[in-house]
Amino acid sequence: MKFRISLGLILAAALAVPAWAADPRTLAMPGHGEIRGTPDMAQITAGVTTNATTAAQALAANSARMKTVFAALEKLGVPEKNIQTTSFFVSPQYTNGDNNSPRRLTGYQVNNDVSVRLEDVSKLGGTLDALVQAGANQMNGISFSIRNPAPLLEKARAEAIADARARAETYAKAAGVSLGPILSISEGGTETPRPMYRMAVAMQAAPVPVAAGEQSVTADVSVVWEIH
Repeated sequence: MKFRISLGLILAAALAVPAWAADPRTLAMPGHGEIRGTPDMAQITAGVTTNATTAAQALAANSARMKTVFAALEKLGVPEKNIQTTSFFVSPQYTNGDNNSPRRLTGYQVNNDVSVRLEDVSKLGGTLDALVQAGANQMNGISFSIRNPAPLLEKARAEAIADARARAETYAKAAGVSLGPILSISEGGTETPRPMYRMAVAMQAAPVPVAAGEQSVTADVSVVWEIH
């Protein structure tokens, strides 16, 4: 009978322990890592805009100038695979009409834009100058990128873990606890270099002055420690 009472008390005591007491106490902390690198590739978006009385005339003029642009790129050694047409359209042009005079067709405009990828940033200024001299009258932007961001991303991830640990140690010390083993690590997101855009602002000089600057590769993690 005594054995049954003791067993009953043990079961009652066990049931009285909150469920969370069996779980380890934890500390979760985010970490951020950022590594900067110098872009080694560039991309230019340029094109030709022509106007004429008829669509055929505007198209013929545009095609002639675009052939000169392509020839200039070929002379610079830009491979065909690095040149891509991004937009082409023909649009009628009208006068601004009002109540007394309706809109009147005055001609046509043809736009032809191409994207040019340069695998050597040092050739950017000379390429811009050559495009303008070949007849490109639209410079829609320049972007820079890093060819292989993987090594930088690896360093950013390691930096993110170190950042999370440094934060966790600060909080643990302030709370009077110590860090135990890591229970989980999750990656909140990584960001490889986004193209940085710079507009060409000086077209009269050869080569055109440009600056690639730096780009960031980032990583974010969340680490959970058991604490004692």
